[in-house]
Amino acid sequence: MALKQSAARLLDLTPKGNNNVPMSRLSFKTFCIELYADHKSMPSNEVHALFEKKGILQMLDDDYDMLHGHGFEYVIHDIDQILENGGL
Repeated sequence: MALKQSAARLLDLTPKGNNNVPMSRLSFKTFCIELYADHKSMPSNEVHALFEKKGILQMLDDDYDMLHGHGFEYVIHDIDQILENGGL
């Protein structure tokens, strides 16, 4: 439930526009960093460094077409699983 509230709060901060236009790759990665930072109560710059070190940023870019359509809980769960296994 808290993840949905965090996502909703972050979505309220995003520019409003055509909801049918997919999020850009950069916006998607930024959103995932901010959402994960909120999920783990970490500063976003530390999450960015962690994602870069563990290959998560590249995965978010490589798998963008598949991931951006999934729910936030799914993406965060995937990231948690990858990090628990030491990264990519």
